[in-house]
Amino acid sequence: MASQTATADGTAVITETDFDRLRHLLESPRYRATQPVLLRSLKDELDRAKVVSGADVPKGVVTMHSVVRVRDLVDGESDTYTLVYPEEAAIGGGKLSVLAPMGRALLGARPGQVIEFEAPGGLRRLKVVRVLYQPEAAGDFHL
Repeated sequence: MASQTATADGTAVITETDFDRLRHLLESPRYRATQPVLLRSLKDELDRAKVVSGADVPKGVVTMHSVVRVRDLVDGESDTYTLVYPEEAAIGGGKLSVLAPMGRALLGARPGQVIEFEAPGGLRRLKVVRVLYQPEAAGDFHL
């Protein structure tokens, strides 16, 4: 279960480019064979999302390749992650796959929002502290 509230009605905001690339990812035989449950969860998120052009995405919304600082609500620890596609993921380098439960929950989130997701150790709750970099806000529409 991943939850987020990016619009007043609870719908995550996703750019057209991210939506198209993520839909393509859902059809990838590579991931369909190895991660069907994660793909199903991502599909559910995309089905509920509000899709907007890159130029119209609100500043601060977590999009693909955004750099995000989060704080764990249990232990107070803060971490910084870059939300990436699975082939770019390197958790040791802070590159978090959109297929990971935390990655799915972050997609479309905003600063101040609390996200919840099931992790191997149980339910986690993180607060999105700040979006340090959002490609669209920086004019980087090619990422």
